[in-house]
Amino acid sequence: MRLVMIGAGGHGRAVLEVLRDAGWPDPVGVLDDDPACRGLPGVPHLGPLARAAALRAGGVEGAHVALGDNARRRRLGEELGRLGFTLPAFRHPSAVIARNAALGPGSVAMPRVVLGAMARVGAHVILNTGCIVEHDCVVEAGCHVAPGAVLGGGVALGAGAMVGILAGIRPGRRIGAGAVVGMGAAVLEDVPPAARVGGVPARPLGEG
Repeated sequence: MRLVMIGAGGHGRAVLEVLRDAGWPDPVGVLDDDPACRGLPGVPHLGPLARAAALRAGGVEGAHVALGDNARRRRLGEELGRLGFTLPAFRHPSAVIARNAALGPGSVAMPRVVLGAMARVGAHVILNTGCIVEHDCVVEAGCHVAPGAVLGGGVALGAGAMVGILAGIRPGRRIGAGAVVGMGAAVLEDVPPAARVGGVPARPLGEG
């Protein structure tokens, strides 16, 4: 499959290495709105995102949005889908993914990710290095589970939620859409949509 990547920043470089380690051919290029963009290592800059439609018309079948911003990654991924691009999910060879788990289109499982039995991961999700998403979890579209974070069994993340580095979430808890769980937090209770929590145990940020 001929593939174009969106985004030439740090996450783009990380995703490119996942593709290479997994045996995918290099992308035909990367689209990035920064006019000073130099592309990715070994992958040329093809211009701004507005060129996506022309690339699809020219026979490029696949695309992947490698951007850290949850809302923008999901929005652009959905736009590319409407243009007719295939949005494959990528998994590093070291990721451990249960046979009955699901990784949605446009999502990526970085090195040493664990995705447990019957876990369901939606579209345009980042499962970052070494995170654990245990059995029966539901991760909705556009989320990011940061390096080393752990979701206990049956945790549910609403669309666009962010779970910070080394955070832990108690089994069965619900993290609302757009919520942010801070680095190293220990989440023992449900988190409302759009809330920001941190600490051990996790509390609303700014609370004494």
